[in-house]
Formats: sequence, C-alpha cells, structure tokens
Amino acid sequence: MAKYSREFKDEAVRLAQMGEKPVNTIADELGISTSTIRLWLAEVEPAVPFGETPEQELQRLRRENRVLQMEREILKKAAAFFAKENR
Repeated sequence: MAKYSREFKDEAVRLAQMGEKPVNTIADELGISTSTIRLWLAEVEPAVPFGETPEQELQRLRRENRVLQMEREILKKAAAFFAKENR
C-alpha cells in the first residue's frame, strides 16, 4: 500500500470537494484510485452520504435538528418527572 503525505491527501480532498471535476478524473490526474479519494473524503465528511447535494444536506440536517430538539424535550420532561417522583 502506498503512503501519501498529509498535504497530498488534503489537496486531493480539496479538489474533490470543489466539484469542478468528477472524482475519477481527479484520481486519474493524481495517479491514484477513485476509491482512495472516496475513502479520504469519507474521513473528512463521514455524515454526508455520497452524492448528496448541498440542498439535500441542508434538508437532512434540518430534519435531524428537529428530531434532536424533540428528543431533548422528551428527556427534559422525563427528568422533571423523575425528579418530582423522587422527592
């Protein structure tokens, strides 16, 4: 397995994130495999599903935020209930 410098990896990821060229084109130009760049991208963007547009990511994050807010409210109510019950 080849070893790549941190700078090389960072530059490959930056080029892929810019989206000006397909990942496979970037990989060919850099002389590495497409799967290698995808692995490096996954390391820095683990929560973003492959192929998700910025608009889709925003929608997903808003949905996740609503769910987390609801869960937090439920936990606050449960904590208040148990605190009241233990008096």
